Amino acid sequence: MPPTVVNAASGYGTGQLPDKEGQMYHCEVDDFYLIPTAEVPVTNIYRDIILDEAQLPIKNCAYTECFRREAGSYGKDVRGLNRLHEFSKIEIVRIDKPSHSKESHKEMLEHVEGLLKKLELPYRILLLCGGDQSFTSSICYDFEVYSEAQGRWLEVSSVSNFDTYQANRLKCRYRNSETKKTELCHTLNGSALALPRIVAALLENNQTADGIRIPAALVPYTGFEMID
Repeated sequence: MPPTVVNAASGYGTGQLPDKEGQMYHCEVDDFYLIPTAEVPVTNIYRDIILDEAQLPIKNCAYTECFRREAGSYGKDVRGLNRLHEFSKIEIVRIDKPSHSKESHKEMLEHVEGLLKKLELPYRILLLCGGDQSFTSSICYDFEVYSEAQGRWLEVSSVSNFDTYQANRLKCRYRNSETKKTELCHTLNGSALALPRIVAALLENNQTADGIRIPAALVPYTGFEMID
């Protein structure tokens, strides 16, 4: 559980600043920001350091509250659990070498897809075009679950490979075991998963005549199979 308050340098390092400051809560007195995602504090752990190649890939998992102003989000389509100023999310972050980052990205996609399969939710995976993804990403896939109540798909995860973009800002490097030279790492992250929308999808898609069915994978945690 990393910090939920970061300085401006951290936001710059991962690309939220100066691009998304309008969506972030700013604590003006101390010039701190509430995090929009755990990507920011976790990736910044590796700012200004040189890793050994043998350490890569480094895999991180973080659970935090996330804070987003959602400025400009109005109307019936963003009420309830669709748009929240504060919500819980688990984030997976990897630091890798360029030659292996595509494989890491694939593994992260399979991990998120595996979670949705275990939750027995209807989902789809979208490869975003350049205009729809953030300028920091080199490639990004969105996972969406179907909302039966709203009759539409809702994003619950984005899994991105940032190539060297963030690493260049963060000066996140590794030492090549053969050449002994330092090279920029690749950074990757993804949501696993955005919890409020997942809860909504579970409630909406598992309704039966006897109540709301709990997916088998969750029964050991809930201790019951139905919500009457």
